[in-house]
Amino acid sequence: MPDSRPANSHRGGQRRPARRPTGRPPGAPASKNRAARPPAVDPARTVALALLRAVDSQDAYANLVLPRLVADAGLDTRDAGLATELGYGTLRALGTLDDVIGRCLDRPLTEVQPGVRDLLRLGAYQALRTRIPAHAAVATTVDLAHTSGYGRAAGLVNAVLRKVTAHDWEGWTDELARGRNPLAALAVRTGHPQWIAAAFAAALGDDVDGDLAETARALAADDERPLTHLVAWPGVATVTELLAALPDAEPGPYSPYAVRMAGGDPGDLPGVRDKRVGVQDEGSQLCALALAAAPLDGRDEYWLDLCAGPGGKAALLAALAVERGATLTANEVRPHRADLVRRVTDRWGVEVLVGDGRELPRPADGGYDRVLLDAPCSGLGALRRRPESRWRRSADDVADLAVLQRELLAAALRLTRRGGVVAYVTCSPHPAETTEIVADHDLLDARAAFPGVPNLGDGPTVQLWPYLHGTDAMFCALIRR
Repeated sequence: MPDSRPANSHRGGQRRPARRPTGRPPGAPASKNRAARPPAVDPARTVALALLRAVDSQDAYANLVLPRLVADAGLDTRDAGLATELGYGTLRALGTLDDVIGRCLDRPLTEVQPGVRDLLRLGAYQALRTRIPAHAAVATTVDLAHTSGYGRAAGLVNAVLRKVTAHDWEGWTDELARGRNPLAALAVRTGHPQWIAAAFAAALGDDVDGDLAETARALAADDERPLTHLVAWPGVATVTELLAALPDAEPGPYSPYAVRMAGGDPGDLPGVRDKRVGVQDEGSQLCALALAAAPLDGRDEYWLDLCAGPGGKAALLAALAVERGATLTANEVRPHRADLVRRVTDRWGVEVLVGDGRELPRPADGGYDRVLLDAPCSGLGALRRRPESRWRRSADDVADLAVLQRELLAAALRLTRRGGVVAYVTCSPHPAETTEIVADHDLLDARAAFPGVPNLGDGPTVQLWPYLHGTDAMFCALIRR
């Protein structure tokens, strides 16, 4: 009769503990120091750290650097998603993370080696703003210190991050916000500089000493992952064609040329490669369409995009102009951006000029009929897509930009014939770049040029918002010349 007792038991009934495989040949000595084994390289976190270093040391733009880092590292979809979440998330919360880390250091954060500083930021973000367990956030960051050339600082990283994990995000922001006014406290909790929170509150009409509900929603939306928006250039591609190629995409709710896709690389689409389709926020599309829809007195033949680079709005306007028998001229001050405009608009025969828009000569026939001024701005309306921007800009930048914006608007009006229309557009909700710039001009009610778009306020200007419209926070004013 076969013995039915387990193979690892004694005949006397005493159970012998099961032996676990050691992964070494029989008779080989056991390792005396398991801790001496180097940690495995974590590709996603390595890329996230490289992104932080590029932004910090080279003033790089995250949305331009990350795709190259991901490709060079050969990350699969899962690791690419993790690298994006950790890198972008850390950059968005940078200021508040630095305040937290500063509470856990025995020296000013500026005295910490830059690479180690980025390690601490990355570890703190994982511990406080993701579902990664605190102990794992600390351990993986210490391992990353070893594999990324910062092994001598591993002890510091471990000690500081253990202090960081003493509270969660809510606990830390409550501590940092203690004693501050409601607006300053909201800025801390949402990871924004206070001057940006104040600008959003002013644009939304919130009482900074009272109810900041709308401002809170607007700031929270800056941390949401935006969808990729595509534009099917009129006459050469259709939304139907795009949706057939992108089963998980949806038509844009407002622009007849827009498609929104949740993931994937739009550069892989045939339509993008052959320049029949562009990557363009639906809010940008709506502002270009608003200029084309504005009522005119007299002829409608000559259109101008005064600050056209990199060319997305110019391409949409050119396609619409051709359908009406009109022509578009595009101007761009920087030669390399003018080349981008040429490449994206060449099928429509657009004349591309290179020069300062403030010095552009007026046409001999009295001026252009429609002029788009997509003015250089702070970019506060696209903080979802540019995670480092909220900490890179300052209130002084806005003041300097406002001077340029006023000068360009004066030039746009000079270049427009009487009875024509100028669309003043910025990717910012800051009043100093929007309503204050156009306050003294003859404004049309721009809301009429945004058919079907809800929550447009009292007019006559239009301010779009990520949390209300799913677009960038584009501003549009239509000015009668």
